[in-house]
Order: sequence, then structure tokens, then C-alpha cells
Amino acid sequence: MNKQMIIAGLKARPVRTIVSVLAVALEVVLILVVVGLTTGIASETAKRTAGVGAEIMVQPPNSSMFLALANNTMPVKLADEIRKLSGVQAVAPVQVLMNSQDGIEIVFGIDPKAFDAVSGGFSWHDGKMFTQPKDIVVDDLWANSKSAHVGDTVELLNQKFKIAGIVEHGKGARIFSSMSDTGEMTGQADKVGVFFVKLKNATLEKQTVEELNRLLPGYTIRDMKELETLMSSTNIPGLSAFIQAVVLVALCVGVLVIFLSMYTTITERTREIGILRSLGASKGFIIRLIFEEATFVCILGVVFGIAFSFLIERVLSAMFPTLMIQITGEWIVKAALFAILSGIVGSLYPSLKAAKQDPVEALAYE
Repeated sequence: MNKQMIIAGLKARPVRTIVSVLAVALEVVLILVVVGLTTGIASETAKRTAGVGAEIMVQPPNSSMFLALANNTMPVKLADEIRKLSGVQAVAPVQVLMNSQDGIEIVFGIDPKAFDAVSGGFSWHDGKMFTQPKDIVVDDLWANSKSAHVGDTVELLNQKFKIAGIVEHGKGARIFSSMSDTGEMTGQADKVGVFFVKLKNATLEKQTVEELNRLLPGYTIRDMKELETLMSSTNIPGLSAFIQAVVLVALCVGVLVIFLSMYTTITERTREIGILRSLGASKGFIIRLIFEEATFVCILGVVFGIAFSFLIERVLSAMFPTLMIQITGEWIVKAALFAILSGIVGSLYPSLKAAKQDPVEALAYE
């Protein structure tokens, strides 16, 4: 009986119903896409950094875990000192530059032999390692996003470079250059921003970290296993607060839309509610009817919102291959719960107002 009345009421006012459903869907999309972008970018950056294959990362004192903010202040000769440690198998010194000409991109200045010794080498899609000045290697996602091919000339950091090769993504940066080229651009050919340290045995990690702390007091020594955990939304300063603000805004949108929809419904159906009350419908029945209608609208909004979110993810991934959106099951559940909660809160006052209507006055309402 209730279900038939709810469906009939929604069908009787299709425009209001569609707008309400789309508004709730917008709430879900706002949460899933924004949270998916923030967590996806952080997670993907952490995976790429860990994908270099090192167990330990050495950075200058007080360095950020984000390599895009790295300063090239460490003498490259420190690599020889680190290699002398008993548990160390290989060390890759890397100069880190940030290219902001077309978005924000990290450029690694590497010694190919040292980097291969740590990472195990690149998986090549096309071309080969740079051998000439102003040659670069890019990953496949970057190449797809720029429609670039081996032999093309691209502009980075206000200079022209030739693409020598394209590799599989996942090993630190998306763009790799020789240390001589990056050193020329920074004016610090003998300085690097990070050392990636490969161990002979992963069980020697704790011992090696202690040795590095003694060798390089004050330097930032990071455990690569913990890096992905550190780069989650709960650990990145400000990101958790940003996500909470987005969820709050989305929740407010949902509450206001449901409130307006249900309040308008009651005004339009005053006479209908009077008839129900005169036939013996209790206040609790009226309240439950309004709540169920609001919940039904929210459920429809959640379904469409989730579908729209995955559609947006597909479109953005096709348009911007380097942009990572991570829509997780956890946040799908949270977004759905927030949407239903907004429906309950938004319909609270309208349902109470409907239940308080006098049957005689409602029947006389025009």
C-alpha cells in the first residue's frame, strides 16, 4: 500500500522527482569523484616512488615525502659512502626537477646504470635509453596523454628535448633525463635530491637505516614500505580536512534539496494528507510515508550517482591518462550512507509538519 502511494506520488510530479534524484546523485558524485581524485593521486604517486625498487630513500634534512618538493642539495659523492655500508647492494642518485609548463610533472635526472641496478631496469615500449644531450625517456601514460612518439621534440622547463624512448609507467617519475642535462638546468651538476638504496637482503633494512642515520645525521631516511601508508589521506596534512569539507558541502546540498522537495510535496498534497487523516491514518503513518518517499528518492539518487561517478572516471581517464581516480568500495558505501542520511535529515521537519496538520483544515485546503 505504502509503496504504491509513494510511486504514484513520484509519478504525479515527474519534474520535481527527477530534479530531486539528480541532486542526490550530484551529492554522491561530488563525494566519490573529489575523494577519488585526491586519494588516487596520492596513492599512485606513492606506488610510483615505491616502484623504483629500493628499500630505503635518503633525502636532505627536513624533506617532504613528496618528491616534487625535493631540493637538490646533497653531494652526489655521498653515493660512494652509502655503497660502502655492508647491507647495501646498489645506490641510485637522482636529481629531481618539477616541470610546471603543462601541469605539474616530475623529471628524474638519472645515471642509467645506477638506476637500473636499483630498479631492475625499464620495460621498454619503444626506443632506447638516451645517449645524446637533450634526449629524454618518458613513460607510456605520459606519451599517450601528449600523443607523443619516439623521435618527437617536446618542450620541458623552457628547453627542447627529443624523446629517445618510451617505457612502462611505475618507476618513480614520468620523465627521465640524464644527470648532465638536469644538472645544467639547475646549475648544480654535483648535487642530487634523493638517493634510492637497494639492499642485499630486505632483512638488513633496520640495520642499514641505523647505519645511515649514523653516517648522515640529520638527513631524512625513509622506509619505502611505509611510504605508501604515509601518503594516505589521513597522513597528508590538510588533505583529510579537505575531504571532510567536501563531504560536509555535499551533505548540506543533499539535506537542502530533500528538505525543499519534501516541503513542497506536503504543500502540494495537503488535501491528500487530510483525506488520509480523516480515514484514520495516524501521525506515525504520515511521518513514515514521508520518510519512505525521501529514502526512495535517495536510493535512486545513489544508484545514478555511482553510475555517473564511474562514467566520469572513464571519461577523465581517457582524456587525461596520467590523472588517477580511485573510487573505492569503502567510499561508495560512505557516499550512499551520507545520501540516505541527508534524506532522513531533510525530510524530518516536513514529515512532522505533515503529521501535525488538522484533518478538517486540510480537507478545506484549496
